[in-house]
Amino acid sequence: MSPAAALAALVGLGALWGLGAPLVRLARLEGISAFTIVFVQSLVGAAVMAAILIARGRVRLPLDHASLLLYGAVASLGIVLPHLAGFWALGHIPAGIHAILTSLVPMFALALALGLRIERFEPMRGLGLMLGALAVALLVLPETALPDSVPVFFVLVSALAPLCYALESAFVAHISRARAGAMQALFAGSVLAALIMAPVTLLAGAPLLPQGSPLAIWAILGAGAAGTLAYAGYVTLLRCAGSVFATQVAYLVTGWAMLWSALMLGERHSPVVWLALAILFAGLFLVQPRPRLPDLPPTN
Repeated sequence: MSPAAALAALVGLGALWGLGAPLVRLARLEGISAFTIVFVQSLVGAAVMAAILIARGRVRLPLDHASLLLYGAVASLGIVLPHLAGFWALGHIPAGIHAILTSLVPMFALALALGLRIERFEPMRGLGLMLGALAVALLVLPETALPDSVPVFFVLVSALAPLCYALESAFVAHISRARAGAMQALFAGSVLAALIMAPVTLLAGAPLLPQGSPLAIWAILGAGAAGTLAYAGYVTLLRCAGSVFATQVAYLVTGWAMLWSALMLGERHSPVVWLALAILFAGLFLVQPRPRLPDLPPTN
């Protein structure tokens, strides 16, 4: 892949992935339950990944013990728990704020690795963690950062999503010895997530299928398809351009999510929010995760 093609692919993936938060926010503003959205998106993700695996001739899934554990980790830590937290929060906070918080995944991942003594402490990466904490503090503490109608509680709920993704990434990179590939794991995890969410959604009193305006329903389907296709593209880019280049998509996903949120939802943020974003990006640059395996990044 030429440098120009790789750069174009990176920008395109960021734009596609960045659609997730504003589209889900749109559906939540239409009154669609977070439970319903998670269930439908799990089905959409499974369908899209099935089509990709069939096209690649890799339909047969490994069923070794390690792969089964991986499927469970993807379903729980990569889909059900972070999506429930994030989509619940998106009913109450701007999509741009959620996108900023989702960028904390590498920082949570480093903190976990340091706590488990998987990685050694380095002063510059430690400074990156401090900058991440400062960015979150700027979002939560000043009265001018968020609109008066936004409860700080849901900012913290939104932050549970990147924590779950970081736990999933730690499992994939440092614990799992599964034979399954990344796309196989996402397909099986999506199927398992749908099976989990079906009874959970009904018990929560929410419908399995969204009941709302056509725009909201298409937003849900679009968010699920965009996230899954972007992930497939990300794995391909990892192989063609290398992990150091491909992981830079995290910056673009956040930037595009904020742009889409402004264009689609009319969101406008205070200078404090933009300052928090700049500080967070500086922290991400210092943290610089060094993935050894294709991680399973956020799909929302």
